[in-house]
Amino acid sequence: SAAILPISWMYIKMNGTEGLKNATGYAILNANYMAARLNGAYDVLYVGKNGQCAHEFILDLRPLKAATGVTEEDVAKRLQDYGFHSPTMSWPVAGTLMVEPTESEDLAELDRFCDAMLSIRAEIDDVGSGRIALEDSPLRNAPHTMDDILNEKWDRPYLREVGAYPAPWIRANKFWPSCGRVDNVFGDRNLVCTCPPLSAYEDDGEDAKKVA
Repeated sequence: SAAILPISWMYIKMNGTEGLKNATGYAILNANYMAARLNGAYDVLYVGKNGQCAHEFILDLRPLKAATGVTEEDVAKRLQDYGFHSPTMSWPVAGTLMVEPTESEDLAELDRFCDAMLSIRAEIDDVGSGRIALEDSPLRNAPHTMDDILNEKWDRPYLREVGAYPAPWIRANKFWPSCGRVDNVFGDRNLVCTCPPLSAYEDDGEDAKKVA
């Protein structure tokens, strides 16, 4: 859409040469900081000979999936319980998450995301060790909506608090997911139109007569 071009133009004009250089540097620095924090808990793909990445990095979840059954979708959905929209999933490599922090986030926000991913890794380890079955885990049941948590019937083997507040800092600024886990494949194959019926768009000419 040509409508996005003015946004790019304004960004370039407002930053100028030095501003764009700084923004690029911050984006690369942010990505490498996060990759360094998460490396070891997750495999990081496509790093250079010095172990560094560019402005984004790819977390490889395929070894964890092979060992525990936890999928990249489980991790993406669980991130919603921590207040984060998932990074790009399964692109450019299937079974991965591509994280692109950009230049905009401060250090505290970068750390919150890393803390969330490390907490999720601990939950993956719980599944891998047999402490909890995958199908009963907060990973497979994520995201947890307010309706889930407030429902009188809670038959899951973990506490409601684990589902809703998996980290202490979430309590101060909880963002509730609006929808629980859905069957993505079924939804893609069975489209349901939620538009009003065609009759709602019909014009019988009465409005024009009223104006006249």
